[in-house]
Amino acid sequence: MAKYLITIVGPTAIGKTSLSIALAQHFNCEIISCDSRQFFKEMHIGTAVPSTEELAGAQHHFIQNKSIFENYTVGDFEKEAIAKLAELYLNNDFVVLVGGSGLYVDAVLKGFDEFPEIDVAVRSAVKQNYEKFGLDYLQTELEKRDPNYFKVVAKENPQRMMRGLEVCIGSGKPYSSFLNQKKNSRNFTPILIGLDAERSVIYDRINQRVNSMINEGLLAEAMKLFPHKDLNALQTVGYRELFSYFDGEITLEFAIEEIKKNTRRFAKRQLTWFKRNEDTKWFDYLTDRKEIIKHINETVTRIPE
Repeated sequence: MAKYLITIVGPTAIGKTSLSIALAQHFNCEIISCDSRQFFKEMHIGTAVPSTEELAGAQHHFIQNKSIFENYTVGDFEKEAIAKLAELYLNNDFVVLVGGSGLYVDAVLKGFDEFPEIDVAVRSAVKQNYEKFGLDYLQTELEKRDPNYFKVVAKENPQRMMRGLEVCIGSGKPYSSFLNQKKNSRNFTPILIGLDAERSVIYDRINQRVNSMINEGLLAEAMKLFPHKDLNALQTVGYRELFSYFDGEITLEFAIEEIKKNTRRFAKRQLTWFKRNEDTKWFDYLTDRKEIIKHINETVTRIPE
């Protein structure tokens, strides 16, 4: 029997979690999360981890299964996710994959890209320049050397920016030229579902979510993590801004507005990334689930066994 990976993508706060649970219940299957922020058990509120009720609605994998103190890469995730899929397909023809981390979605669907070895001296020089000149240096240099990758990279994440820049400098080629080259064989057929909405709706939902996170105790969660603020896992929206507040650099009100602004920018980059894939069928976030299920069933009947 053919195996299918129902893959749900879209910007943050659009409703991917609730749709994934509805589809998992309909197809009586399990869910693999590929939200790179939700892997870490120390980060709960700020990463919008599914609620207890949502987690009870379907079996989830790769939710809060790692620690921020572990070095966990997209390559590690690819290996573990493919192994988990092989296990799940023993009992079901369907699995749902859901998440907003485009690089991690692509790793499962197509395989992780191979990059050249970068000289330690290049890596060290990029890091020293970042420490000396700050994030502006990384952004300016990366935009100049690889405008395509610059459009989709998390511009507030120095680790991602440094990695992109060191590959550009060390290889003499754009970082983006190494993406999507490797085509691993997969024993499943992806059925890609995208959720979208008017930009104003997405932004309003993001603002509401951030307000909810603050009310649910995001400040206390971030304060617990503050001593470890330099860890790679914590270089992310919702925590970095509050760390700046704890450091006395900005006010709490400004930090909250920055979280909203940076999350809106993140959502824009997510859409840019996901809309590159022409195989994705896009639906308005309010579309009746029956219509989406109908599309999946019709797609399955068109795909040869």
